[in-house]
Amino acid sequence: MDTPKKIGILGGTFDPPHLGHLKLATHFAKILHLDELLLIPSGTPWQKSALITSAEVRFRLTEAAGIDLARAFLYLKIATQIGIDRIEIDRSGPSYAIDTAKALRERFGPSANLIWLMGADSLINLPTWNSWDQLLNYVNFAVASRPHHELSSEISKEITELLNKHQCADTNTLENSAFGHIYVDKTLAVDLSSTHLRNQLKSAARETIASEQIPSHVLEIITNLGLYK
Repeated sequence: MDTPKKIGILGGTFDPPHLGHLKLATHFAKILHLDELLLIPSGTPWQKSALITSAEVRFRLTEAAGIDLARAFLYLKIATQIGIDRIEIDRSGPSYAIDTAKALRERFGPSANLIWLMGADSLINLPTWNSWDQLLNYVNFAVASRPHHELSSEISKEITELLNKHQCADTNTLENSAFGHIYVDKTLAVDLSSTHLRNQLKSAARETIASEQIPSHVLEIITNLGLYK
């Protein structure tokens, strides 16, 4: 029988995508031996400001980030295939992770290993997500540590209970499970704040900041469209 596919899911507004996203994606693609990685820009992110960049522009930026990510994978000899998915942009109404998880489970079948990639801040804020307590019925979580977001000090009772029930200590458990497990990786500390980056892009140091934190193909589109000024 064929080995079930391991599919990573990295969602977000991607407004804009930046090197933090690519570092997280690269790290988990490598250590979890992902067959495929889906970058999923949100359509209507219900927890974000109404001032976000249009979905189609963010999709275009995410496609550009995928080019830079593919180059990194090639250089690092990571065999993971990259896809930019319109599932949330093409779905009407607010973009809820639970709807995406259900749709991807239906698409890939019951045996596929679906792994939702996130930073520690997302895990901490998980109880604010719609139907958050149902997500692990469809996917696994791979969580990267983040500066200034210490799980031990910021974690809520709900997430403590979730970790007690679902956390696994090694990647093997996650790799061999279709859903229902949480792996917290403490070897990668990456900052994923697009909000902070947008504020920096409005400053006098825009050019220096952009070249240091934004992938080259993404930066080219941002420059050509005059975004985030």
